[in-house]
Amino acid sequence: MFPTHPTSAMLRTDWTLAEVTALYHQPVLQLVTQAAAVHQQHQTTGEVQVCTLLSVKTGGCPEDCAYCPQAARYHTGVSAHKLLPDAEVLAAARRAQEAGSTRFCMGAAWREIRDNRDFDRVLHMVEQVNGLGLEVCCTLGMLNEYQAERLKQAGLHAYNHNLDTSAEHYGEIITTRTYDDRLNTLEHVRKAGLSVCSGGIIGLGETDVDRVAMLHTLATLPAHPESVPVNALVPVAGTPLAEQPRVSVWEMLRMIATARILMPTTMVRLSAGRQEMPVTEQALCFLAGANSIFSGEKLLTTPNPGFDEDQQMFALLGLTARKSFKHAPEGATVLTSAAVEA
Repeated sequence: MFPTHPTSAMLRTDWTLAEVTALYHQPVLQLVTQAAAVHQQHQTTGEVQVCTLLSVKTGGCPEDCAYCPQAARYHTGVSAHKLLPDAEVLAAARRAQEAGSTRFCMGAAWREIRDNRDFDRVLHMVEQVNGLGLEVCCTLGMLNEYQAERLKQAGLHAYNHNLDTSAEHYGEIITTRTYDDRLNTLEHVRKAGLSVCSGGIIGLGETDVDRVAMLHTLATLPAHPESVPVNALVPVAGTPLAEQPRVSVWEMLRMIATARILMPTTMVRLSAGRQEMPVTEQALCFLAGANSIFSGEKLLTTPNPGFDEDQQMFALLGLTARKSFKHAPEGATVLTSAAVEA
């Protein structure tokens, strides 16, 4: 007997840890079946948003995230570069849009945003990419409420700041900032009226208890994140986690399906790790409730399936691309390319 899934009137932020644990540990086919039912009720099945992530400032980060090839303290072969020229970023956004992306995310390897010329340049990039009609997302490290408001005014749609793992396991992965630092950033993002994008990475040496705890934290925030990326670790030589084994599809399915049941209206993003997943495994993830991918040859600095491969997969599985700003409030202003030229 499958447990009753939430209805539209039952979106919850009061999940108990015991409830999340019970959901997560169901037999995997039962879990996926339940998640598929929730997905069908709250989402347009067969519709997947295509996103592109560009590293606009790479390497040289002072933090010690054990998975990250951009940390300055690790020798990973990643070359550091300063902020890309605006024209290069805008050209990349246009190429992504022409290839079918409707969300464009810009990442900078900063510990936190500083109120300087580089931030002013990022704000201008946001204005320009927003002018193309794309959903613009940024991941720039920690920020304060004033900086979040400036990004919102520039036309930013969403801000990504992942929890990465559970509060209990966090200190094993990162020591240069706290879990509360991450939660505070999410609070600033929400207060500024930006869409919240926050998820995590599995394969960091955590246990199922840690995975459940991270999902519980996300599902019991004051409001569910509009976007939850589920990443599988891509081990990189030179980082402390270089020898971690590949995450299995069954582990990804448990995370995606549980996230879908807990947060029915959230975009669940099948993120890092897709390069190692055949189409059959990705299809299972879509069945379990994933409805977004990152497309393009790189995900910041790690390999990722290209646009052509993904178009072939969409054709094979009968998937359609989700439009930008699908649920924008009625009357909301969405800039057009004319705004870029003005």
